[in-house]
Amino acid sequence: MADYDRRGSGGDSSYNPKKRRYRDDDEHDRRGPRRRFDAPPHVRVRKQLVAIAENAMRPWHEEAQAIATLFTDNWDDELLRANFVDLILQLAVEQPLKTPFTAAVVLVANGARPEVVDLLLGKLAALIEGKIGAGEWREVKLYLKLLACLQGCLEGEGVFPVLEELFARAVDLQTASSEDTVGTEIVKIILLTLPYVMVAAPGQWAQKAADLMEKTEIIASEPHTLQALIEPFQPEAGEESQPQSLIGLLQTQLQSEASNGWALSCLPRPWEFPLEEVEQRSKLDDAAKHALPTITIPQTVIAGPRPLFPEISFSVYANQDVESVPPLTTAAASLIRDALLDTINVLHFNRNITARHLIDLDCYFAPRTFAARATPFDKLRDIEAPKSTWKPEDVAVDAVFSQLFQLPTPEHKLVYYHSVLTEACKLAPAAIAPSLGRAIRHLYRNTTRLDLELASRFMDWFAHHLSNFGFTWKWTEWVDDVYLSDAHPRKAFIAGALDKEIRLSFAQRIKNTLPEPYKELISAEMEKDMPDFKFANDDTPFAAEGREIAGLLKRKAPDEEIDAVIQRIQSQAIDREIDALVASTDVFVTCVLHVGSKSLSHVLAAIERTKDRLADAGAASDAARTQIISATMAYWSAHPGVALSIIEKLLNYSILTPETVINWALVGRAGNSRGEALSIAHVYEMVFNTVIKVTGRVRQLVVKPALLPSSDTDEAETRDREIKSMRALFAAIEDALASWATGSKDEMMEASEGEGDSEGEKLVRMWGERWRRVFRRRAAIEEAFLVEAEKERARKAEEAAQNGEAEAEVVAEGLTQTMDTEGEAVA
Repeated sequence: MADYDRRGSGGDSSYNPKKRRYRDDDEHDRRGPRRRFDAPPHVRVRKQLVAIAENAMRPWHEEAQAIATLFTDNWDDELLRANFVDLILQLAVEQPLKTPFTAAVVLVANGARPEVVDLLLGKLAALIEGKIGAGEWREVKLYLKLLACLQGCLEGEGVFPVLEELFARAVDLQTASSEDTVGTEIVKIILLTLPYVMVAAPGQWAQKAADLMEKTEIIASEPHTLQALIEPFQPEAGEESQPQSLIGLLQTQLQSEASNGWALSCLPRPWEFPLEEVEQRSKLDDAAKHALPTITIPQTVIAGPRPLFPEISFSVYANQDVESVPPLTTAAASLIRDALLDTINVLHFNRNITARHLIDLDCYFAPRTFAARATPFDKLRDIEAPKSTWKPEDVAVDAVFSQLFQLPTPEHKLVYYHSVLTEACKLAPAAIAPSLGRAIRHLYRNTTRLDLELASRFMDWFAHHLSNFGFTWKWTEWVDDVYLSDAHPRKAFIAGALDKEIRLSFAQRIKNTLPEPYKELISAEMEKDMPDFKFANDDTPFAAEGREIAGLLKRKAPDEEIDAVIQRIQSQAIDREIDALVASTDVFVTCVLHVGSKSLSHVLAAIERTKDRLADAGAASDAARTQIISATMAYWSAHPGVALSIIEKLLNYSILTPETVINWALVGRAGNSRGEALSIAHVYEMVFNTVIKVTGRVRQLVVKPALLPSSDTDEAETRDREIKSMRALFAAIEDALASWATGSKDEMMEASEGEGDSEGEKLVRMWGERWRRVFRRRAAIEEAFLVEAEKERARKAEEAAQNGEAEAEVVAEGLTQTMDTEGEAVA
């Protein structure tokens, strides 16, 4: 039976001996060649356009000519014509780095099929007009960039009349208000469009560009009122703040380029064919010229959906002995950065493609603009002029950090920029990792000067980035800073970064990645999953009552039983001459936290069950509300991240108020530590998150449209009440921080008696000033937002009134016609 082959038995068997392969099957294969399938023309054109310029081995002009030839040879394909124009416009917005190359395809196609340019210009003009009306200024800039690259095939002055009309609107806005940001944005768009006009039509428009830049200088050179508040580095004592405005730098850079004949050596010129291709060059020169359709710009332009603020130049590779990024004296610094920022912020839905474009940066700019990829920084010193020492990796990383550290707020969530850097590091670790290391060291060296909000962002990114790469870092470089005072900014950064790492992992894992001196910063309590229950110790006051309440909460006893125990606690507190409500609140909150200590979901469930009692305790007195925070922070002192999450939930339940959080942090906690609490990262995080919650609530109310006319009054009252509360909160923060920043706080004056101006007092004043600057900026930004929201409300009301009048005129005209008709019928 062992030799019996069962594979062929049974009706369900799938065994087929013919399926077995033999050597002669391959030798005598009589099958013909596989039938070739050619994709339709519109698919091939789309694929080639989307991938244009990505292959560094293929010359740009050959690529542009091949795509244009494929397109013009299949001109009769209606689907291809429609898709081609739409794809050019789509790429202009979604992949801005490729705009000069897609424009080159259009210019080459213009020689054989000039109709395509007319079709493109018609849609492009309509899009520019619509985007200006909607206030979508990035899209306006990107479409004008495409139009500028087509300047060589435009009749008359081409794009210049549009730029001059836009400048007229900018002048009107600046004349109406010196704090206007829309006019500044328009001038920036004009300045960023001019270089592409000059490379598309070299030598023709130098005077026109010079005249326009002479006008823009008036606005570009004027500093904005918010400019000093958004400077990334806080000036040292006695040092004057000199923030470098992006638009001012751009104006100076382009003036320098104009004096050098608009060399613009960094920008690609894919429409320029080699000398040997005489026929193709003559086709481009003899191609038809096209009239630009009229673009109507409204008399009143709006800010649009994206908030606009003045921009400050920021680089993590400043003051190096070798220039690894373009210096601020060259236009390349602004032009390359602008194209990269558009790519990063537009492609926010796909971090992998964004990272790939950043790594392939050198493919999209003129040859020899950058050094070879992955060139070590030390080898840059060996590169002799006139060869470039600009590292493409440094330029890409610098652009991402400029967005990560943008003030007052980046365009997208911070985690998006984290993920872009992570993906870039994974795609090209040997090239990106050294650049990131030098950026980290630069930021760490300047921690004392870095704006406090940016220092917090740096800490968050640093911990998050390490979590993606095994928490490995050369901690030995900073080992001397472990022995600094806890209030020193570098020591505070190390402590805060380790806390953030523990939140992303667990204490023992992080401890094993650190050198020996750092391990003292991770206490034994941090290694415990759940904190010790302080009422387990009989020496603790109210220990028996605490254990009893914890047991009642675990078995979900009725409120009557818990009330009885709380009454006993309050009676004992009165006998001991302490605040009875504070004592009972401390015991009850600690027990609730202990019962829910297994996880965040457990503690949220425990708070949900007891929120009425907690709300009653909080409403009874300010001291009780403060004690809720104190008990929470004390119980989770080893894991402050958990405590902050709980406090956020208590704010959502209105058990706590924002004013209580501010007073606990800036008055109580800071006062008990003589100001050193201002250096603790999670204390700043608590206050900052609370302010963001309050301002977010106000913004929702301000921009919320009224659902019914009858609800306008109620919503206006609610809005005014919330705005008043927000302003009172900022005033309280300013009042608390002013005394710490000036050294007039009682605790500081007592500590400094007989000691003079101690180092500790200087550090506390520095922290007070850093905090103060952050929240002054926040207050100014919110006030500016309220002003813009009021303008937008007034504009919409005026539009509604005009629409109502127009409708009334239409109705009246209809009634008149009806009456005339009826009168004629009667006659």
